[in-house]
Amino acid sequence: MKIISMLSVIACTFLIACSTNTKKEIEQNFQVFNPILKDTLYNREYIAEINAVQNVEIRSRIHGIIEKIHVDEGQIVKQGQLLFTISNSSFEQDLVKAQAMLRSSITELKAVEIELQNTRRLADKNIVSKTELEMLRAKVEIVKAKIEEAKANNLQAKLNLSFTQIKAPFNGIINRIPNKIGSLVDEEALLTSISNDKEVFAYFNVSEIDYLEFAKTKERGKTDQVTLILANNDVYKHKGNIETSESEFDKSTGNIAFRARFINPEHLLKHGSSGKIRINTALKNAMIIPQKSTFEIQENLYVFLVDANNMVKMKRFIPKLRLENLYVVESGLQLNDHILYEGIQLVKDGDKINTQKISASQAFKN
Repeated sequence: MKIISMLSVIACTFLIACSTNTKKEIEQNFQVFNPILKDTLYNREYIAEINAVQNVEIRSRIHGIIEKIHVDEGQIVKQGQLLFTISNSSFEQDLVKAQAMLRSSITELKAVEIELQNTRRLADKNIVSKTELEMLRAKVEIVKAKIEEAKANNLQAKLNLSFTQIKAPFNGIINRIPNKIGSLVDEEALLTSISNDKEVFAYFNVSEIDYLEFAKTKERGKTDQVTLILANNDVYKHKGNIETSESEFDKSTGNIAFRARFINPEHLLKHGSSGKIRINTALKNAMIIPQKSTFEIQENLYVFLVDANNMVKMKRFIPKLRLENLYVVESGLQLNDHILYEGIQLVKDGDKINTQKISASQAFKN
């Protein structure tokens, strides 16, 4: 009898517990909300390569020995400042020869012109033939041509000699100098490079979709101002402006290159460095939902909708983009949809639940 009584007590306790759990599950309220339309901003970031606005290699234009280096690596130089002197005695000799040839040709012309004047007077008196006069005239033209040739040789010799002195093409900073004094260098040998980084270009590639979105922004009269994120994730304090883009897409990547310009008064940005371009884009009347109300199955995003009969239905949607704690919806949802706010792990497709409608301020407070 005691055993039967014990079993009766246990059975009653189990039934009461089950009844209590079932009642709790039925009475639990799940919060639901509607998507909203909102104007918002979102950021897009692109890997960028930074180049100085002016950056050129300084190369030797002659074969010779570096006689003197007038600057040091990292030195700021002015346009026209002497950088290197390259010794080549043959150019000095060529200039001396060219100058001597020019002087000789000028003297020869004077002598021939005097001879021509004398011959002309004799020809007028029929003492010499017209043929001899014409030959002297031709000789004058030949000597004049020799003078022009001598002048050209003289200019070329001066130009060649000027190549022994390498000067800065613009204001900038000297980079690495690989050769030292006494080094023998060939024509086109790299001596150094010079950069003017008071302003820099940031080159970055965008997809065709982003390019079209950017084009829409420009049509609405928005500025092309962008932000540069440095390699250490610091935000560069000066804003930049997009200046131009390439005329065609890269067939292999489907991207198109843009160029932005940044001022660089502190010389923080260096030629060849990298960073990220951040572009803020405005979205008008974007449909948004909280990320916490979504779940993913096989790379597809879903929410639980609750219909008028409080039945739960799983619904896939297409996101336009992901913001902090939010999704911007491209398609798949309507403004009058009732979406399960929290507890998506507690329900499944086809369940019937009790719901409590919450406001947009509650649903989007985080």
